[in-house]
Amino acid sequence: MGTMTHFITQLTLAFVPLFFAMNVIGVVPIFLNLTEDLSPQEKSNLTRNACFAVLGVSVLFVFAGAAIFAAMGITADDFRVGGGIIILIIAIVDLVFKQEKSRRDPSATVDASGLGIVPVGIPLIVGPAALTTMLMLVDKYGYFMTIVVLALNLAAVYAIFTKSYLIVRVLRPGGIKVFSKVASLFLAAIAVMMIRVGIVNIISHSRLM
Repeated sequence: MGTMTHFITQLTLAFVPLFFAMNVIGVVPIFLNLTEDLSPQEKSNLTRNACFAVLGVSVLFVFAGAAIFAAMGITADDFRVGGGIIILIIAIVDLVFKQEKSRRDPSATVDASGLGIVPVGIPLIVGPAALTTMLMLVDKYGYFMTIVVLALNLAAVYAIFTKSYLIVRVLRPGGIKVFSKVASLFLAAIAVMMIRVGIVNIISHSRLM
């Protein structure tokens, strides 16, 4: 009984920081924004692709992340700046260049499979914060616990994303349209924050060397 209680406690302590690092709740408006033209089935497929992509990258990173970073001279702040630039481009395209549905080419299609991998899977679900958190979890709880909490978090991501249509039902098309633009502004702000923090950290580390 004591062993099970200890396992559950450790599981909870490991799950919570990764859950907040992934910030799945905060990503939902962005997910709705990026997938507004997709059918429910396409959204489900996209979510599945995103979760598999995240699982593959995360498992690789958990076992080889520190070695890869050291070999390539890459830091978590480099990841933060790179991911922030990608997200900022997405936000700008949505706010400035994205056309209304009535003006889009009816024959145009959305690459749901590609969208699931980038940017939904990487870097929105698993970005620098989540990758860094996983490295810390490995150090504190070991590989097994880290993989378990990763799987549980991805299950939560899938459940939340596949039910995101309920938010659409509540807000209706007009509300979603306004919400999408507001989400793009927040997306741009998040991107700038990631870039800013990454650059500040890089400069700080350079001064200490």
